[in-house]
Amino acid sequence: MRRLTYEQVRRRRLDRQGLTAPLPAAGPAEVAARLGGVHAQVLSAAELAIGLRTTGTTRLDVRTALWDERSLVKTRGPRFTVHLLATADLPIWTGALSALPARPLDLLTEEQAEQVVVAIAEALRDAELTTDELTEAVVAGTGPWAGEPAMAAFQGWWPRWVEAMSLATRRGAMCFGPNRGRLVTYTNPARWLPGFRPADGRTALAEVLRRYLYAYGPATPAHVAQWLAVPKRWAVELFDSLGGELEEVSMAGSPAWVLAGDTDVPEEPPRGVRLLPYFDAYPVNCFPRAEVFPGPAAARALAGGQAGNYPVLLVDGLVAGVWHQRRSGRRIDVTVESLVELRPRQLRELDEQVQRVGEILAGAPRLTLGEVAVGPHA
Repeated sequence: MRRLTYEQVRRRRLDRQGLTAPLPAAGPAEVAARLGGVHAQVLSAAELAIGLRTTGTTRLDVRTALWDERSLVKTRGPRFTVHLLATADLPIWTGALSALPARPLDLLTEEQAEQVVVAIAEALRDAELTTDELTEAVVAGTGPWAGEPAMAAFQGWWPRWVEAMSLATRRGAMCFGPNRGRLVTYTNPARWLPGFRPADGRTALAEVLRRYLYAYGPATPAHVAQWLAVPKRWAVELFDSLGGELEEVSMAGSPAWVLAGDTDVPEEPPRGVRLLPYFDAYPVNCFPRAEVFPGPAAARALAGGQAGNYPVLLVDGLVAGVWHQRRSGRRIDVTVESLVELRPRQLRELDEQVQRVGEILAGAPRLTLGEVAVGPHA
């Protein structure tokens, strides 16, 4: 059995996620495919996550890929949170998401839910609609019952049909369209992916697991269960379904798995300073947490044990602080709170990272070393 130290595991993950050096010849879609999606609840964070892993990519390139070239799609991904996915991977992801365990519907019968999904797909086939516009279309395609206020919302009630939105997204009947001012719009991804349909669930889940193990392995069923927000027992069965495709290794004495034969480790230990945005894939999928958030970093940069709620300062592959950026016009004020003393070389690398952040976000950055007063993102 191959034995790997935690440092060797970090080397693999940093290298394969484009954090040792930019991914070669990669654009936004290639980065999204490599990472299994880029968290996009905060779109500027997704733009940074992609830009920092490539050479020369800016937020304009990401937005062009998303809204013009359509090589990216904004939809729900792992944990059913908002992600940017490679459009070419949408059949795999919708097939996989449709096959994940899902809670039963409370407000709709199965027949009603199916009617809503059909109505959504048809309404969005050639349009980009706001929630209110989509509600009108769904009611017209199903019946008044779909528009009844039934789901508790932040400041009122959502119509009954909204309960089937998750199902429609999993099946690829809808995704996000470009904002209309401050209003969110939705559209049908089949508009730019001719012949699109979800892949077979079993086949899709196997491919998702293979890609996860390549980018984030060695990993265990518990790690994948947390990534996908599924029961651990279900994840164990997923691992078992790949059988001889997986190889057990020792990760600092604990069992974990990689793709069979994929035990290579880069020769050089991790070196360098990185500024990772909210919900970046590296801290979110680093297990065990204590090996990447050592000592005071866990108390400062984790929120109830959850990674991603703070943008983090990474030094030699380890979380060594938090940071925050505030924009005013073209100026971007970057505050970095380091938990370790940075050497002159590391300070130069930090300044280079700040300049790269400015390049990606098309602004003029200014670095301040000091306390970050902003709390965690929800």
